[in-house]
Amino acid sequence: MTKLLVMAILAAAGCAKSDKPAAPPVAQQEVKLSFVSVDAAAAQLEKGTAQAVDANNPPTRQHEGVIPGAVLLSDFETFALTELPSDKAKELVFYCANTRCGASHEAAHKAIAAGYSNVKVMPDGIAGWIKAGNKVQSI
Repeated sequence: MTKLLVMAILAAAGCAKSDKPAAPPVAQQEVKLSFVSVDAAAAQLEKGTAQAVDANNPPTRQHEGVIPGAVLLSDFETFALTELPSDKAKELVFYCANTRCGASHEAAHKAIAAGYSNVKVMPDGIAGWIKAGNKVQSI
């Protein structure tokens, strides 16, 4: 797949290439998100103490793959809360494409607003996950 096509896919997902990281909408900046590194997330997922939550769109998932066992949100903005685990204390690790994508941030804010108390974002996204040599599941 050409670099231009990948950039177009990411742009359609709200993850356009930019020189600066994506910022969440102003209303959501009031709630400070917690962040987790790829290595820390991998360790927590392996131990079963956290649940990965994929905020990518289907084309990004098909191109990059997903973290095995991740919850695949239908849409990072309008997903139904029933898509998340029922245990609101379970650690959720949201991720999207890469550091320039804000979909995981927005989805994490929605989970926090719904009462989930242990929400983190893995800013490096699936790109960082792959770069670190972790396994992905093809869909």
